[in-house]
Amino acid sequence: MNAGMGTLDRRGPAGSLLPVLIAPASPGEPLMDALARRRAEIDAALATVGGVLLRGFDVADAAAFRAFAAGFGHPLLSYEFGSTPRSEVGGGVYTSTEYPAHQSIPLHNEQAYTREWPMKIWFHCVTAAPEGGDTPIADSRAIHRRMPAAILDRFAPGILYVRNYGDFDVPWQKVFNTADRADVERFCRDAGIRWAWKPDGGLRTSQLCQAVETHPVTGEKVWFNQAHLFHRSNLPAEVRESLEDLLGEENLPRDTFFADGSPIPDGVLDEVRAVLDEETVSFTWRAGDVLMLDNMLAAHARGPFRGPRKVIVAMAEPHGNQGRF
Repeated sequence: MNAGMGTLDRRGPAGSLLPVLIAPASPGEPLMDALARRRAEIDAALATVGGVLLRGFDVADAAAFRAFAAGFGHPLLSYEFGSTPRSEVGGGVYTSTEYPAHQSIPLHNEQAYTREWPMKIWFHCVTAAPEGGDTPIADSRAIHRRMPAAILDRFAPGILYVRNYGDFDVPWQKVFNTADRADVERFCRDAGIRWAWKPDGGLRTSQLCQAVETHPVTGEKVWFNQAHLFHRSNLPAEVRESLEDLLGEENLPRDTFFADGSPIPDGVLDEVRAVLDEETVSFTWRAGDVLMLDNMLAAHARGPFRGPRKVIVAMAEPHGNQGRF
């Protein structure tokens, strides 16, 4: 599978095969030709390794990237109930998370903080940053295998996500793509989300979601949550202290708790982050690269960067567990 597929400056744990590198038959081969010629190989790599990197293909523009992602047979998804700022490029293609360049985004599976998520996610590097800006990835099965048993047991009932939308997080109007409270309440009711409107016009939501999931095709257990990303310990210490003083602990923009509502100690999530670090795979983007992941088998992140960087994203094939909670 790897023969004759070019080079990849990959850094990661011993034994990891992420990502499978696929190169064109000749320089500049159109990306859509890869879909027709190597679809079976791509599908097999996703199901076993969890991700592929298509490098050296011609991706003319965002429309070509969109056509490639849509060519796998599922309509591209809109970014609903989002947790980070993005801009729509068009037709189900979005910018990657628009956080400041100096910030890292920890490893996570897309929308694992909800009960419904995309099974497939694509990234296209339009402009590679001159320094940093990689998209680290990791095998969610390996993370689950490496996670301490005590943490798996404690998280087994699920994770409670609490969000306060407003000046210090993405506004609820953007998260729910509406300014109509009735639309928000309808979405929350359908998704099993509890909500409360605040006197100042803000919104608080809470939802119990999975910590571990079973892949619907492979039957394998995967670590599948964003407890470490939403938890207050993910904030820089000085920012956390300021927000706790200013807003009160119950009004932090986002936080996570054990399923029974009790606090998750910082130290528990330090252990989780250590496991994620041990399983992280990094490579340097090249302009034109397309990374395709099975969103349950592989997590992704973002490194800090300097200079211009543009990565666009598409998602498809919704899957969820609405009946479990």
